[in-house]
Amino acid sequence: MVNSGEVRNLINGQLSPADTDQYEDIFNPSNGQVIAQVPLSGASDVQSVVKSARDSLAAWTATPIVERTRLMFRYRELLERNFVDIARLITREHGKTIAESRAELRRGIEVVEFACGVPSLYMGRSLSNIVTDVDADVVRHPVGVCVGITPYNFPAMVPMWMFPIALVCGNTFILKPSEKTPLAAVRLGELLQEADCPPGVFNIIHGGRDCVVNLIQHPDVAAVSFVGSTAAAKSVYTQGTAYGKRVQAAGGAKNYCIVMPDADPKIAVKALAAASFGCGGQRCMATSVAVPVGDVADLLVDQLSEYAGSLTLGPTDGHDDVDLGPLIRRQHVDRVESFLEVADREGATVVLDGRRDFNGDGFFLGPCVVDHVTADMTVAKEEVFGPLLSVVRASTLDEAIQMSRSCEYGNGGSIFTRDGFSARRFRDQFNAGMIGINVGVPAPMAWFPFSGWNGSFFGDLHVQGLEGIQFYTRQQVTLTRWMQPSADSYHDPVWRG
Repeated sequence: MVNSGEVRNLINGQLSPADTDQYEDIFNPSNGQVIAQVPLSGASDVQSVVKSARDSLAAWTATPIVERTRLMFRYRELLERNFVDIARLITREHGKTIAESRAELRRGIEVVEFACGVPSLYMGRSLSNIVTDVDADVVRHPVGVCVGITPYNFPAMVPMWMFPIALVCGNTFILKPSEKTPLAAVRLGELLQEADCPPGVFNIIHGGRDCVVNLIQHPDVAAVSFVGSTAAAKSVYTQGTAYGKRVQAAGGAKNYCIVMPDADPKIAVKALAAASFGCGGQRCMATSVAVPVGDVADLLVDQLSEYAGSLTLGPTDGHDDVDLGPLIRRQHVDRVESFLEVADREGATVVLDGRRDFNGDGFFLGPCVVDHVTADMTVAKEEVFGPLLSVVRASTLDEAIQMSRSCEYGNGGSIFTRDGFSARRFRDQFNAGMIGINVGVPAPMAWFPFSGWNGSFFGDLHVQGLEGIQFYTRQQVTLTRWMQPSADSYHDPVWRG
């Protein structure tokens, strides 16, 4: 198992060193120590990995879908058998708590389970005698060599959003994991090989921006799946489509949570804290703006600050008794802290300041709550991607909903209320693709699409669910006419030569 030293690419079923002299350090965020080095693969590595996937495509596509599905059944069993070790590996390289790592891995395995049922959704359609003596049918075909470019914040789950479905649909796959958290991805690849995945069907290449650009521009790559920031998602979508690729690119977010005066305060406070500060706020479904409506604002801010301030912050690697872990890098801590300084200058009130002194060298920042934020302030508009919650007060539900109209993002939004009318109005009018009603993080499970809107997604077909199958396949329609031969047709000179 790769968890120290030099990380290698997985090409044609073999872990191989990259053809490069450029490497980046991989840190354990809990203590700031370097635990491995990842190569920044160059153009020759891209050529090798794409050739591996291309050369394996024909045989894998010709493999019956039932056999392709059985690979996922075997894979699931290996994931379950190695569940604890993979979760600890995620915690080691990312910094999230072991409970959060287990939850991430479980959600990834659910996509593998969904992939085991893909044959039922892969089936085509037919219509007999659509016109006289003509039958029509449509069947699905794989699109070809597919690439997945994934972020650091969910190093196991996000890759599994992509490759299980792509493989069962008959494609070959190249995973380019984040250079910050590649170890879990390598372990996923090792287990897939252990499940008897044919060489070259699933590959891993490590690298930075140049590697991504080379993959996107390669003529043998048919489809690209991406998850990252909005700027990067837009760039990948623009470049990929310009080169004729099929692209799905999920971007950043600014998710709102509306708290109505009739909400249960205990439920709302705990759910809001988990949604805002869980995983260090480093997730595209994190709540970053709380919108208390009416006179519930003071009570919510007081109780939320008290509760969040009581959470245990500390090292997660080897520690199962902490509530919150470190951020991914020291530079990211500095970036999130800078938003507190900007908020203070712009007139907001920092009610809970998560900047604390630690004896160790980890990358820590505790929960931060900033009150009296207005819609034009920096913390209300920009994606922070850290444990910082802005509180923007509203007088009415309609005023709260209207705030979403000016937001460039559209991933998710939640409301806490006991009133059905308020919930229904929020669901129908809020400007986001994933809605939570008394649910803090409305991230859908594997059977539904991860359906971001606006600047949170670029493309037509989202990851997961039926849209995932549609993205990784293309449809072919056949029209067939069989005519009854005439009595003398077999005596026609054409047939007698």
